[in-house]
Amino acid sequence: MNINSILGELRAERGRIDRAISAIEGLNSTGRRKVGRPPTVRRATRRRRGRMSAPGRAKQSQASKPVRRMSAAARRKMSRLLKQRWAQGEMKPRAKSAA
Repeated sequence: MNINSILGELRAERGRIDRAISAIEGLNSTGRRKVGRPPTVRRATRRRRGRMSAPGRAKQSQASKPVRRMSAAARRKMSRLLKQRWAQGEMKPRAKSAA
């Protein structure tokens, strides 16, 4: 086989594929055509994500825990005071929703 004839056939096939791709892009586009070369992806410049160390994970875990603002004793005291106010008629208890 002649290498030149093989190259000619491959180039012709590439031309047909390029035209088919352009036609399909034309069907899916908004009328604007992109100009210029597509961006190249360089593997060396990709940012690698590091792994978090065990102390870092522990610190993150502690930071995400909710902070308790009121002690259990303070909550009991407040509950007792509210119940007294309800009993005296100063406050009306909320009606429970049917949902």
